[in-house]
Amino acid sequence: MVLHKILKILTLIIGVAALVMGIWLFATDEQSLIQPMMMLAYAVFAIVLLLVAIFVIKDLFSGNVKNTLISVGAFILVIAIAFFLSEGTATELKDGDMLTATESQWIGTGLRTFYILAAIAVGAMIFSGIKKLIK
Repeated sequence: MVLHKILKILTLIIGVAALVMGIWLFATDEQSLIQPMMMLAYAVFAIVLLLVAIFVIKDLFSGNVKNTLISVGAFILVIAIAFFLSEGTATELKDGDMLTATESQWIGTGLRTFYILAAIAVGAMIFSGIKKLIK
């Protein structure tokens, strides 16, 4: 309960600081405020990532580790399948830089992973709906 109160106060302080800086930025149209706002955004992002990591690790060891490891393993398997299905070709970008074959393959892997996981989610929703209709 103490942690919840501390997080509420921290959220309020960060929110008020962001609100003040946002109003100040729009009222004065001053570009020098963008850097502090970006730093505030990075700080909030880091805090959120840290808290998520802490609570995930805490709940991981207090819950069912076997199911968690099975889920993580299935996710890694989906990524591996997507990686081996993807092809990579070196490509010249518009700004003159080169996209290597490996980078291209990882981009394809990300897209295919998204498609596979989306298909699984849609399939699970359809299966669940049909199962409810049968009952």
